[in-house]
Amino acid sequence: MDETDRTLEQLLAGLTAVRDGNLDTRLPEDAGGLPGKIAAVYNGMVAQLSLVTTEVTRVAEEVGGQGLLGGQARVPPVGGVWRQLTAGVNSMADNLTSQVRNISQVATAVARGDLTQKIRVDARGEILELKETINTMVERLSSFAEEVTRVAREVGTEGNLGGQATVHGVSGTWKDLTDNVNSMANNLTNQVRNIAQVTTAVAQGDLTRKIDVDARGEILELKTTINTMVDQLGSFAAEVTRVAREVGSEGRLGGQAEVADVSGTWKRLTENVNELAGNLTRQVRAIAEVTGAVARGDLTRTIAVDAPGEVGALRDNINAMVESLRATTRANEEKDWLKTNLARISSGIQGRRSPAEVAELVMREVPPLVRAQCGSFFLAQEGPEGTELSAIASYGLPDGAPPGVRRVRMGQSLVGQAAADGRMLLVEDLPPGYARISSGTGSADASVLIVLPIVVEGQVLGALELASVHAFAPVHRDFLEQFTELLGANVAAQIANARTDELLERSQRLTSELSARQQEIQARQRELQDSNAELKEKAALLADRNRDIERKNLQIEQARQELEERAQQLARASLYKSEFLANMSHELRTPLNSLLILAQLLAQNADGNLTEKQVDYATVIHSAGSDLLQLINDILDLSKVEAGRMDVHREPVSLQRVLDYAEATFRPVADERKLDFTVSAAPRAGAGLVTDEGRLRQVLRNLLGNALKFTERGEVSLRVEQAAQAEVPLPLRGAGPVLAFRVADTGIGIPADRVESVFGAFQQGDRGTARAYGGTGLGLSISREVARLLGGTITLQSSVGVGSTFTLYLPEAAARAEQPARPAAGDAVGGTAVGGAPPETTEAFATAETALPPAADAPGAGAGTVLVVDDDSRNVYALTEILKTAGHEVLTADNGAAGINLLASHPEVDLVIMDLMMAGMDGYAATRAIRAMPGRGSLPVVVVTAKAMPDDQSEAMAAGASHYLTKPVDPDELLATIRTWLGTADT
Repeated sequence: MDETDRTLEQLLAGLTAVRDGNLDTRLPEDAGGLPGKIAAVYNGMVAQLSLVTTEVTRVAEEVGGQGLLGGQARVPPVGGVWRQLTAGVNSMADNLTSQVRNISQVATAVARGDLTQKIRVDARGEILELKETINTMVERLSSFAEEVTRVAREVGTEGNLGGQATVHGVSGTWKDLTDNVNSMANNLTNQVRNIAQVTTAVAQGDLTRKIDVDARGEILELKTTINTMVDQLGSFAAEVTRVAREVGSEGRLGGQAEVADVSGTWKRLTENVNELAGNLTRQVRAIAEVTGAVARGDLTRTIAVDAPGEVGALRDNINAMVESLRATTRANEEKDWLKTNLARISSGIQGRRSPAEVAELVMREVPPLVRAQCGSFFLAQEGPEGTELSAIASYGLPDGAPPGVRRVRMGQSLVGQAAADGRMLLVEDLPPGYARISSGTGSADASVLIVLPIVVEGQVLGALELASVHAFAPVHRDFLEQFTELLGANVAAQIANARTDELLERSQRLTSELSARQQEIQARQRELQDSNAELKEKAALLADRNRDIERKNLQIEQARQELEERAQQLARASLYKSEFLANMSHELRTPLNSLLILAQLLAQNADGNLTEKQVDYATVIHSAGSDLLQLINDILDLSKVEAGRMDVHREPVSLQRVLDYAEATFRPVADERKLDFTVSAAPRAGAGLVTDEGRLRQVLRNLLGNALKFTERGEVSLRVEQAAQAEVPLPLRGAGPVLAFRVADTGIGIPADRVESVFGAFQQGDRGTARAYGGTGLGLSISREVARLLGGTITLQSSVGVGSTFTLYLPEAAARAEQPARPAAGDAVGGTAVGGAPPETTEAFATAETALPPAADAPGAGAGTVLVVDDDSRNVYALTEILKTAGHEVLTADNGAAGINLLASHPEVDLVIMDLMMAGMDGYAATRAIRAMPGRGSLPVVVVTAKAMPDDQSEAMAAGASHYLTKPVDPDELLATIRTWLGTADT
């Protein structure tokens, strides 16, 4: 093969490689001639093509592979096809770059939410179609966005539901998207409107509506949440309404709202409502406890519960009212104590005839009364150096006191200085050892000394010195100041009496001397006749003696007038006491009248707006007020009788009318007590009766009331007949026909040694009788005095266990009994009943056990059956209500024997509340009997009593009591004690 063929074959192989895309083949250029040139041209062409291919590939890879637009093929200057190819590739790259970048700008703007840009670059063919498609898409997307934005703005911003997106000329996905947006808006409209309807109904208080529209996802959760909220709100509203109705309308405190499955705000709101109800319950119950204690006369309680706002103001006002009432009561008690003791000691002094007796009485009564431990009574006497104060009586002087009579000159020591100044001297904080107070067990220094001069009309009559280890209370100092004034009058009267006795003795002595002288004159008459001068001298002496006797008689008369003046002063003091009692009674009756009227109106409950328990409370208040009114009437009648100022108006009286009154008044009482009751009169008895009908009724009412009260079985009778002359009491004999009003009963009777004492003031047989039947013990005393004012008298015949007969003897004609000159101060009572009025029944306690149902929320732990043994129905009522409120079953007995019988018939009793002071079997004996019962040795017995001395507690515990509480008992303490003992009994 020659060189040409080989060159052609190499050229063919190279062209074939170029055709196959392999630009790496090169022809050898070392050949000369035409083959070398062909090889050089071929190799240059392949190199040029490789460069163009490399640039085009690079540009294509940047644009198509790497996405780097703007690239250009960089080829050394070429011409012809290579140049056109390079220019075409670069032109294609530029066009593609501008078009893609424009499309990218628009797509980026769309991606960023800018739908205002469009593809503006020139394009042809498919790029033009893509340009138009993208521009159309942007236009429709802009229209769709505007509609969706409008609907979203209307729904989300403006709150206008029901809007729909309207996009024309769309189809496919855009139409589906528009329909989906409209469907979403429609569903949201329906759901939100349904939610709005339900929430509006809730806002308007209608909790019966629920969200019933179909919903899914979070809207379904919202629907479920709102429906659950409405259910919980309905349950909460129902519970709050129930609690509000129980507390506000029905008056049932202690209710709690129970809302299940709540948390967060609802739980806190429920807890707040329960806390509100609990606070209101505690506040109202605390107020009720204190007001109830005040109604029972217990002024020691105050409202201690925390309460803000108006309830706090109410608490403060009630506490202030109780404090004011306590201060008023304390002031009244101090005044009553002051007046009573002044009157008592003054009446004791009246019967004394000498200053020494008065001094002994004063030293015996006054120091213990004012809590002084030692003292002395000094009497002013004339001594060698002027007026001296001599200690004539003492109290509690220590063993080291100097013997003999202690004398103090005026102005000497504190006693003499107080007497000289005429005013009280009080020394506090005495130095140690100044005055010793001693007893059998020890001694102590006095800390306070008081000296009170006894001065009358500027004249010092004596002094009173007292020492104490404690400071004297203001009421004690007031008592001492007033007492020294009264004491001065009495001492002055005693001194005047002593002077009168001395003058009388001197007068008698002078009279005796005169008689002796007269006899001597008669014996020596003959001798006197012998000497006229001596006779004249004797006559002058006799005249002097006569003048001296006249002077003495004048002094005696002056002393008698002074005594009468002192007696009038004592009478005025007694009158002041009676007027004080009458005025005090009137001042107490004035507020008590409104109390009784208001209590009665509340008890009647005319408007029906009070609960049964509130009516019971009002009835108890009315009953207590009535008892207080009865006591006031008795005290007023007694004061009028003592002062002699009870009016008696005599007039013809129809005996039958009086008997009809007795029948009508006491027949219901006798029927209630199942007693036979008869009222009768002898024929023509009392036809000419002239007396005070009101006072006669008062006496008969008291006698019949006492007979019915002290008679448990048998009969009570009133018989009126003319008394036989032999049985008429001595004071009434000679007063004409006398009627006998006989009140007979088959009651308990009166011991013979107590027959006369029952007519004394505040006397009622023995203490057991007073405890068992009540009363003040004033009735018979007042009745006897009224009978005396009517010109009659009352006698008593009685046998214990057989009965008694009270007989009122009354003259038919008007007796000339001493009448008062004027009516008593405050005599506004009239013919009211006295101390022995018929027993009354209090219906308020008859239904006490059914007044309230057991508390629904009482704690179950510690509840049991409790037996209350107490003879005071009010106390039984209060204890029963406390125990029932705590969930206990309650049994009651009014005495120890009844309690034992009830305990024997009720084995379910878990605890006994026992009073100590009861009629018949008292609490001590009942407790011992319980301990002796089989199976009751460990039964808890809690003593609740008014006996608060240490020995009383030890005696009760020795009798077998488990616990000891004193009245007034704290309800919380009582319930805590019961829970403790019931828990101990269970274990």
